Amino acid sequence: MDEAMIAADASARFRSASSQPSVVPSNVPLLSSFLAFALAQFLKLFTTWYKEKRWDSRRMLGSGGMPSSHSATVTALAVAIGLQEGIGGSAFAVALVLACVVMYDATGVRLHAGRQAELLNQIVCELPPEHPVSNVRPLRDSLGHTPLQVLAGSILGCIVAFVMKTSS
Repeated sequence: MDEAMIAADASARFRSASSQPSVVPSNVPLLSSFLAFALAQFLKLFTTWYKEKRWDSRRMLGSGGMPSSHSATVTALAVAIGLQEGIGGSAFAVALVLACVVMYDATGVRLHAGRQAELLNQIVCELPPEHPVSNVRPLRDSLGHTPLQVLAGSILGCIVAFVMKTSS
C-alpha cells in the first residue's frame, strides 16, 4: 500500500513539474520580435560593408541603417499576433497601431533629427578652435531611416513571423 502511495505521489509531482513554465518562453510573437530585431541588427554589418566597403561592428548596436530593426521588430510582433490570434482581436489592433507609429516616426521625426545633427556637426567642425563649442563631441546623426530601410525592416519582420509560426 505504501509503495502505491509513493508511486502516486511521484506521478503527481511529475505532472505538476511538467506543467511549470519552461525556461525558454513559447510566446511566438515575443520570440518573433526579438529574432527580427537581432537579424536586422546583424544584417546591418553586411549592408554597411556593401555601401561603405568597410566592416563596422558598431552598426550592430546603433540605430539607423539598413534594414530598420525597429520596423522589423514591431512588424514581426503585429504579424505574429495576427497569425496567432487573428486580425479581429484587440491585441492585433494595438500591435498594428504601434507598428504604424514606430515606422512613421522613423521616417519622419527621427530621420530629420539625424539630418539636422549632421548639419550641426558640420557647422561645429568649421568653427575656429577658440570658439567655446568647437570641442563639443559630435551629435549622433544616424537616428532615423529612409522609407526603403523601413520597408526592408517590415518585410524582414513579416518573414520572421511567418517562419516562426510555421516552425512552432
